[in-house]
Amino acid sequence: MSHTVSDSVRPPLTLLSEEEELFRAAVAELAESEVRPRVRAMEEAGKVDASLTAKFFELGLMGIELPEQYGGAGGSLMMVTLAVEELSKVDASAAIQVDVQNTLVNYPLHRYGNDEQRARILPRMTADTIGAYALSEPGSGSDAFGLATRAARAEGGWVLNGSKAWITNGGEASVFVVFANTRPDMGYKGITAFIVELGMEGFTVGKKEDKLGIRASSTTSLHFENVFVPDANVLGEVGTGYKIAIETLNEGRIGIGAQMLGVAQGALNAAVGYLKERKQFGKALAEFQGIQFQVAQAATELEAARLMVYNAARLKDAGQDIAREGAMAKLYASQMCERVTSLCVELFGGYGYTREYPVEKYYRDAKIGTIYEGTSNMQLQTIAKAVLR
Repeated sequence: MSHTVSDSVRPPLTLLSEEEELFRAAVAELAESEVRPRVRAMEEAGKVDASLTAKFFELGLMGIELPEQYGGAGGSLMMVTLAVEELSKVDASAAIQVDVQNTLVNYPLHRYGNDEQRARILPRMTADTIGAYALSEPGSGSDAFGLATRAARAEGGWVLNGSKAWITNGGEASVFVVFANTRPDMGYKGITAFIVELGMEGFTVGKKEDKLGIRASSTTSLHFENVFVPDANVLGEVGTGYKIAIETLNEGRIGIGAQMLGVAQGALNAAVGYLKERKQFGKALAEFQGIQFQVAQAATELEAARLMVYNAARLKDAGQDIAREGAMAKLYASQMCERVTSLCVELFGGYGYTREYPVEKYYRDAKIGTIYEGTSNMQLQTIAKAVLR
């Protein structure tokens, strides 16, 4: 079989460049030294520690892909993936704050914003301002483009009315990428993206949801009552919001896949440590073949998911369309994470069911992966369209 030069030098998916490895190691160190000591308190308070968020900004984690001219790190989606995975090994709530900032907020602002918007907003996003992405509504979750929020033309801008639901980072964000329909008669082709800022008259953030998992991550509703948004804050062209939403979610799904890798790896690491220490019937649990095989199966599924997520990230960085690969990665990684974290609870026995040990939290945090940024059924629909077209 013949090999081209490019084939022979193309690195394996999991072989990181020197820059990627240095970055991954720095995030891993931050996760251990700064995130882990705060996990229990943040879980109980239902809030990510503001001093921890400040450290994320300080390390450049809130603008990984943004160019250096805006204060960003000039990195890649692969680097976002590595950061989210490492943080999720310790705490999925801290990780999703970083993930949403990079994939759902900074990405569309930079990709679709004009020069004036980029210069005005992006330096804030890398310095100290948290953002949120607002597509879902009480009446339109999976049917996202059936949204009821309306934007009516006014002199010098638009007037927004409606509500949003399930908005990650809603409690801390000051900048929101909001989708509203400017031409309901045109269906989804009337959807437009707007940059809404905290403090705009008539815009309020609703209550924080009391959730099963990722409890420290704020998930809120948003309400718009005659909110005037100037033309300068229209993101992209009027009527192209649906394209912006789809493209952004394609990137976002890689981040969720990375989060699921980290949650599963964190749970498995905890379980492996326990299995080596815990003795029953005169020997460590890790010495029982039945246990060994379950751990081996979990590790194999985790590695398969990692290859899918890394491949999708590297494809996106190479300028390829990842609608299919992103959906596959998110679907499989979230399903894998449920299975692996469930097994890890069982491996701990009764202890795994208590809050004294870390695995019950990993188990609870895993569930969101099959729900947000497109349920598993929506991923299957995307994959089926690509396969059967």
